[in-house]
Amino acid sequence: MRSSSARKLLSHSLRRNRVAAGSPFPASTSCCDSPQKMCNSTAAPPPDENSDQNSIDAGSSMRKPISLWPGMYHSPVTNALWEARRNMFESPSAGDGSQSELTAKTPSRSRTSILYKFSSDFVLREQYRNPWNEIRTGKLVEDLDALAGTVSFKHCSSGDGSARSMILVTASVDRIIMRRPIRVDADLSIVGAVTWIGRSSMEMQLQVLQTQDANHPSESVALEANFTFVARDAKTGKSTPINQVTPETEHEKMLWKEAEERNKLRKQKRAQGKEEQDKLRDLERLNDLLAEGRVFLDMPALADRNSILIKDTYHENSLICQPQQRNIHGRIFGGFLMRKAFELAFSNAYTFAGVSPRFLEVDRVDFIKPVDVGNFLRFKSRILYTEATSSAEPLINIEVVAHVTSPELRSSEVSNKFYFTFSVRPEAMKDGLKIRNVVPGTEEEARRVIERMDAERPVS
Repeated sequence: MRSSSARKLLSHSLRRNRVAAGSPFPASTSCCDSPQKMCNSTAAPPPDENSDQNSIDAGSSMRKPISLWPGMYHSPVTNALWEARRNMFESPSAGDGSQSELTAKTPSRSRTSILYKFSSDFVLREQYRNPWNEIRTGKLVEDLDALAGTVSFKHCSSGDGSARSMILVTASVDRIIMRRPIRVDADLSIVGAVTWIGRSSMEMQLQVLQTQDANHPSESVALEANFTFVARDAKTGKSTPINQVTPETEHEKMLWKEAEERNKLRKQKRAQGKEEQDKLRDLERLNDLLAEGRVFLDMPALADRNSILIKDTYHENSLICQPQQRNIHGRIFGGFLMRKAFELAFSNAYTFAGVSPRFLEVDRVDFIKPVDVGNFLRFKSRILYTEATSSAEPLINIEVVAHVTSPELRSSEVSNKFYFTFSVRPEAMKDGLKIRNVVPGTEEEARRVIERMDAERPVS
């Protein structure tokens, strides 16, 4: 039974959808307005032209969620994506093969785009605007995870509902890189497609596209990310094979080759794990890092005033995972975890630098342990090190670790680790801002810093 607030929201949505085209939440520009169409496009639509009928309008989905939806928690974008998945369930196409058959699909079959009409949709723009009138990057990252889920679902679905026999989960995020600032007052689109397939895993490339200004009307890449999903059998929980991908264009073949190289590199790193541990035992590197930290601990009055101990940069927050935050499989939505981690890292960088930080990238994210409804989740953030080799763009490297805590069982396990890189705006540096050096005070901290420095080094 609908609550009064839900009825008001639905009524408000219906009134808005009756207005003329060009107003916020247009009634005929999104595939999600038609229960018989799935969102599939070969390119992100221009922001000033009529939206492609197969792309998703970020402001289009205002209806009450159905049983497949996790709840009312999600943003308009994730709402639209959940409805797109519902359409795949409710509109099976005949002749696509049985549940046991695997087929090869082209990347274009899974390509999906979402259009954010920020220039004309005030309600949508307000949901993505931060206090500095810039984009809420954490919220956008949350949407990227939702889009990756829909892309993976489309690729694995045979059109007859066979995707219901498997569970698709985020395994890792290779890297999220900000290519240039994203404006919240200009239309943008995010587009994603499957680029590589293993036996039971798949990699997808997602891009945020936005026009730079009136002098450069063509869209360019503002943010880029690679997500890896894995398929598990819904009954046994074991890995299950998925449809292969057949790249067609030269660009698609290049992306497949790059993804294949990344997969080989990941396997090599796992095989070299013991060797990496041996490196961390290098006492010379540890002692070099710990030298200044020992001064802080033993002679604090003589410590470098331009440095600070890692332990003095800690920030954390806690929350109980609510049902409204779950995904279609009943577990906590991975995009929600990434958003909460980003917002904590942003706050940490803000209080450390003293000015609003500028996001640069997220390093590889591994989803170690699933998070369930009712779990007590703790996010712990610390600045591992800073790099001031460039006075115009100093780097602040932040680690966020998510712990699933069970007070009844007196247990705490790591569910996720996130690594963010921020900087500050050049104008702040010109005004005399100084970014302090961060030093470890314990051997554990020193080992962690060495590990992250090695991980950040370009692969030769």
